[in-house]
Amino acid sequence: QVQFVESGGGLVQPGGSLTLSCTVSGITFSNYYMNWYRQAPGKERELVAQISTTGSNIIYADFVKGRFAISRDNVKNTVNLRMNNLKPEDTAVYYCHVLNWWGRGTQVTVSS
Repeated sequence: QVQFVESGGGLVQPGGSLTLSCTVSGITFSNYYMNWYRQAPGKERELVAQISTTGSNIIYADFVKGRFAISRDNVKNTVNLRMNNLKPEDTAVYYCHVLNWWGRGTQVTVSS
């Protein structure tokens, strides 16, 4: 059974930073692309970033390019999302995702 431990969400002021972490067990982590998605109230879930098995290929949604950075540690089975220059529109629940499995999500709120 695939299990996720997500952390790092919280309340931050506009322009601030947060780092989300997701530790995965139950799969051979290094074999899989990893994704971060987000879902804001009343909106559909959307892809934020994707990282390949070795980290050599990364995709970002246009709305986070230049502000967010995804990384992974295949020894610790962890994928991180560093979020800089946060905006109120980044407020959402952020989900770690691999194949058909989803983490429970962590809330990020950007507000003054």
